[in-house]
Amino acid sequence: MSKSQDPARRSETAPPLEPTGRRRWLLGTVALAAWSELVSPASAQPRQGQTVAWPDVTLLDGTRWGAAQAQGKQVIVVFWSTTCPFCLRHNAHIEKLRRAATGRALEIITVARDKDPAAVKAYLARHGYGFQVTMAQEAMAAALSPRKVIPLTVTVDRQGRLGQVIPGEMFEDDVMEWLRVA
Repeated sequence: MSKSQDPARRSETAPPLEPTGRRRWLLGTVALAAWSELVSPASAQPRQGQTVAWPDVTLLDGTRWGAAQAQGKQVIVVFWSTTCPFCLRHNAHIEKLRRAATGRALEIITVARDKDPAAVKAYLARHGYGFQVTMAQEAMAAALSPRKVIPLTVTVDRQGRLGQVIPGEMFEDDVMEWLRVA
């Protein structure tokens, strides 16, 4: 290998950035950060402890769901997909929670990240799930979390404040813990 091809030799011979070059790089970095804040301000993203601005959404059964249904209740929202094997296991835990929470101040609503309502309805029937489902992905994500990971579980307390945003599948025992706050 010649001296010009040897990476260690090249770094020894590369000229250092001139002070003006460093300033340009720094100014460019600062400008990019400022621009990204204007395009997508961090304040626009929901933050833990902030009051959730619940959107009015239509559920798969045709009923409407919104702030009135969440008022005074602990709310669990799960984003999921029919094609996700982790969601399948996670949803089984959510269904068990739903059945155990009957008559309690716990509201469970899920958000299917699918495009075909018929496929979602077939999935629910096939697995015996009775939890509420909306396909209003964008509206719910804007209110709760822009993260795209599935499953994604979000908690909202009885005062309507955003609690935890939990990416990934959860253990059944952890899901069932929410009965204590219901």
